[in-house]
Amino acid sequence: MGGIRSTKAAVLAAVILALPRFGAAAEVTVSFLTHWPPETVAQLKAAADRYQEDHPSVSVEIRAVPFGDLLTTLRSQAGRENGPTIAGIYDLWLPELARDGIVAEMPAAQAADVGANWPQAVAGAASVGGKPYGYPNEIDLYALIYNKRLFAEAGITAPPKTWDELLAAADKLTVRDGGRITRQGFGLINSWAAGVVHPFGSLLASNGGALIAEGKPALDSEAARQSFELIQTLIDRKLSDPTMATADANTTGPYLDNFVSGNTAMIVMANWWESALRAGMGDRFADIATAPIPVGPKGDGPHPVSYSWLTVVNAAAGEAERAAAWDFLAWLNGPQSGEGGASAMGGLLLAMGILPSRSSDIAAFADRLSTPFLKGYVDQLPAARPFPVVLGGQEFTEALQQHLEAVQYGQATAADAQAAAQSDVASILERAAQ
Repeated sequence: MGGIRSTKAAVLAAVILALPRFGAAAEVTVSFLTHWPPETVAQLKAAADRYQEDHPSVSVEIRAVPFGDLLTTLRSQAGRENGPTIAGIYDLWLPELARDGIVAEMPAAQAADVGANWPQAVAGAASVGGKPYGYPNEIDLYALIYNKRLFAEAGITAPPKTWDELLAAADKLTVRDGGRITRQGFGLINSWAAGVVHPFGSLLASNGGALIAEGKPALDSEAARQSFELIQTLIDRKLSDPTMATADANTTGPYLDNFVSGNTAMIVMANWWESALRAGMGDRFADIATAPIPVGPKGDGPHPVSYSWLTVVNAAAGEAERAAAWDFLAWLNGPQSGEGGASAMGGLLLAMGILPSRSSDIAAFADRLSTPFLKGYVDQLPAARPFPVVLGGQEFTEALQQHLEAVQYGQATAADAQAAAQSDVASILERAAQ
């Protein structure tokens, strides 16, 4: 291990020495586009201010837009004089942005930094064709989140480990007033692509299936058939109510409100939801626990979907702006920017309940990552299945979302939705590859 640490230290030293320095040159303004909430933007601004103390010729401006506007803002402003220099992006978008020349390849020094200090799989998600394009920032994955108080009241002593147990628990937990569900045993999500598809993908992977296998859609498998049928069963048995599931990616909407108020007993959701739950529940957050994804009849164990975010630099920015942007990102993601060996980026991610991805951050935050809520996610990282990052990925996600929502609302059977999803995704991937 000592040799590995020495190698990493040497690489980091080389990175720091190779980074451009800004002295008496004309002031350079770098803009950073993000979708983070105001409290996180404030932390990012504070970090940028610390950077500027040692780099007085560089000004870092933070811009924030809702998640739903992030990609369109980046695309529409790329190439403009006032376009964002840096942007935080979902890894699913990277293949298209790289193909279209919107994001710049990483300089060699920063690429070496990522290669030395991030897990290989995480670094790979920030690359296309073996070329790195950005700093990996976070890892997100899914788990079963449940209300321990409601479980105890229903006489359920442990979270469900299988789909049969999931259905049985949901039946005990569901409360109805006549034909109306007042508390759903299991909460689905709709109206938000990733919120619909990622939990489904986690259930599918935990049933031995995959969304895409060897670059081809795999939604025609037996495992996928059973996964579509699970959704229909939850609806048909009135264990889940789609009217209680409307969501948006800014952690607002009925899907959050119903869980916070105790009207949803279980849901499959990502680790970053912690901050919204804490804010909404206060002391009642102590009732919340996490558990592995329940395993389907064809599965060999729980396999949550995982994905990551990264920060990239606009290829159309001026040379000085690009150099300053990469320098700032190297500092922001390096241990010298935070406290106790952690990076500033790692600190602000963890404040949101998001798992930082730099290896030294994971070590520095070991105590905070061992909380009952986050430990359920950290423990599942080795078994996670990365969401497929392919050309056409966002479009196929949105297509699958529509078919899953059709099942939720009783507009399609599981069989019809499965067949239509397989056909649509195959067409999308074929078209994207041309």
